[in-house]
Amino acid sequence: MTTQAKNVLDFWFGPCGTATELVGRQRKLWFAKSAANDQAVVDQFSDTLVAATAGRLDHWADTPRGRLALLIVFDQFPHHIHRDQPQAFATDPQALALNLTALKTGDEQHLTPIERVFLYLPLEHAESNDMQDWSVSLYEKLADEAAIEERALFDDFLRYARQHRDVVARFGRFPHRNTILGRPSSDDELEFLKQPGSRF
Repeated sequence: MTTQAKNVLDFWFGPCGTATELVGRQRKLWFAKSAANDQAVVDQFSDTLVAATAGRLDHWADTPRGRLALLIVFDQFPHHIHRDQPQAFATDPQALALNLTALKTGDEQHLTPIERVFLYLPLEHAESNDMQDWSVSLYEKLADEAAIEERALFDDFLRYARQHRDVVARFGRFPHRNTILGRPSSDDELEFLKQPGSRF
């Protein structure tokens, strides 16, 4: 794994610890909107995203954890760097391609459970019923394999995967992306977006 790839993983996951410790420490970076965290990603990794998009970092995928780092660059960093802009979703296809290759080659056995959460996320982000169903099955397996003291944590990741699946099953897409991507929303979608928790 290259030094650059390691820097991505070190930034995203921080020091080693249990899954519970990592989530407690990194949750705001991972799942909350924070101008400070967005700026940190911009400052440290905007050039990395440009290089990855141009194909100059494809060699990262030569190892399982290098591939995970590249997947995070494509799947997670755009949402910090291009918050609420169409470019936030521009590299979803590259992230999904890395995910599918990783699953085919058995990368999971080289990753920790919390790293696998992010390995699976491109499936959860896909506007595809097949990908969503696969996502749920993988998070179910991850929860089933979790240590007893961390089962609730991984059940929570599974709950979110099921919520994403159900939205795509209902609408064929994520309605909260419509405005950002310039897509017209149906009356049903507009009504749905009024509900708490409808914007992932």
